[in-house]
Amino acid sequence: MRQSRRQLRKGRAGMNFSWKRNLIILWIGVFFCSTAYSISIPFLPLFLSSDLGVRNHLEFWSGLAFGITFLASALVSPFWGSLADKYGRKPMLIRSGYSLAVLYLINYFVQDPYSLIVVRLFQGLLAGFVPAEITLVGTNTPEEKTGYALGIMSTAGATGGIIGPLIGGLVSHYYGNRSAFLFSAIVVLVSALIATFWVREENFNRNKARSHVMDDIREARANRVFVTVLGMMGICTFSVMILEPLLTVYVMEMGVQPDRASLSSGIIFSAVGVATVIMAPRWGKLGSRIGFGKVLVIGLVGGAVGNLLQFFTTGYVAFGILRFVYGLFFAAVFPAINAMIVQVTAPAFRGRAFSLNQSAAQIGTMAGPIIGGVLGGWLPIRWIFIINGLALLATAVVVKWSRLEHKLPGAGKSAEKQPL
Repeated sequence: MRQSRRQLRKGRAGMNFSWKRNLIILWIGVFFCSTAYSISIPFLPLFLSSDLGVRNHLEFWSGLAFGITFLASALVSPFWGSLADKYGRKPMLIRSGYSLAVLYLINYFVQDPYSLIVVRLFQGLLAGFVPAEITLVGTNTPEEKTGYALGIMSTAGATGGIIGPLIGGLVSHYYGNRSAFLFSAIVVLVSALIATFWVREENFNRNKARSHVMDDIREARANRVFVTVLGMMGICTFSVMILEPLLTVYVMEMGVQPDRASLSSGIIFSAVGVATVIMAPRWGKLGSRIGFGKVLVIGLVGGAVGNLLQFFTTGYVAFGILRFVYGLFFAAVFPAINAMIVQVTAPAFRGRAFSLNQSAAQIGTMAGPIIGGVLGGWLPIRWIFIINGLALLATAVVVKWSRLEHKLPGAGKSAEKQPL
C-alpha cells in the first residue's frame, strides 16, 4: 500500500512537471514570436514613408498594411483550427512558424507598397502560431490551473511586446527600417525551432474524424455564452488595434523628430507591455477567485478611463506614463477572455473554439487599423482616444447588463456537458 501511494505521488508529480514544463517552453515560443512581430510591425508607417516612398495618404496605407494580414487570418483561421483538432496543434505551430520566418525575410526585399500588401496578405493566410500555443495551454493544463497558466502566457506576448519595439527602434535607428524585417525573420525562426524540438502535445486523439468548418460554426452558435465571449474578444482587439498605426504618427505630432520617432515610439509601445507583465498573472489568479467575468469588467473600465485620460496629454513622456497605467488595467482583459473560453467549451471542441476566437480577434485586428487610419486622416488623433474609451465603457456596461459573470461558474464545473 505504501509503495502504491509513492507511485501515485510520483505519477502526479510527473504530470505536474509535464504541464509546467510545457508551459515554460510555450511561453518562450510565444515570447520569441511576439518579439519578432513587434520588432518590425509597429514601424510600418516609417517603412512605408522612408523606404517605399509613400508620401500621400500614409494613414490609409498604414491601416491597409496592418489590416490585410488579419483579414486573411480571420478567414482561414477556422480551417486551421479544424486541421488542428484532427492532426494536432503542434503541426500547426511548425507550419506557421517556418512560414512566418520566410515571409518576414521576403518583407526585407520588397520595393513598393503593393508588394508589401501582397506579402502581408500571405502572412495572414499562413499565420496561427500564437493561437495554436494558447490552445495547447488550454488543452494540456489542469482545469483548476488554466486561469493562472493563461495569465502567464499573456506575459509572454507582453514581454515580447516590450523587447521587440526596443530592438526594432534601435535597429531602425542605426541600420534602417528594412533591417528590422531581417531581425524578425531570425527571431521567429527560433520560435519555429522551439516548437519543432521541445513542445509536447498530450491529451490528443488523432483517430477522430475531422470536422467541417460550417458544422463548427453551427455548434458554436448554439453556445450563447461562447458567442458573447467571442464578441468581447473582437471588440477588445479592435480597441487595441485602432491605435496601432497611429501611435508613431502621434508621437511625431508631439514634437519628436522623425529620426528619433522610431526609438521614442518603441519605448511608448513597450510601456503597455511592461504593465501587462506586472499585472496579467495577478489578474489570472484573481479571476480564479472572484470570477473572470468580474475581472473582465474591471479591465474594461480601467482601459476606458485610461484611454479617456490620454486625450488630455500633450507631451510624449506623460503620454508614455498614461499608456503604462492603462496597461495595468487592460492586462486583465485577454487572460479573462481566454479563461472563459476554457470554462464554457468542451475539451474536444477547444481547438476549434480557440480558432474561432482567433477569427474574432483577427476581425478586430483587421478593422481596427483600417478604421483607425481612416479616422486618423479625418480627425485629430487625440479624438480617437475618446472614441476608444467610450467604446470600452459601453462594452463593460453590456457585460454587466447581460450578467455574463453569473453564467460562468456552472459552465466551468461541467464544461463537458455544455451545449456547443
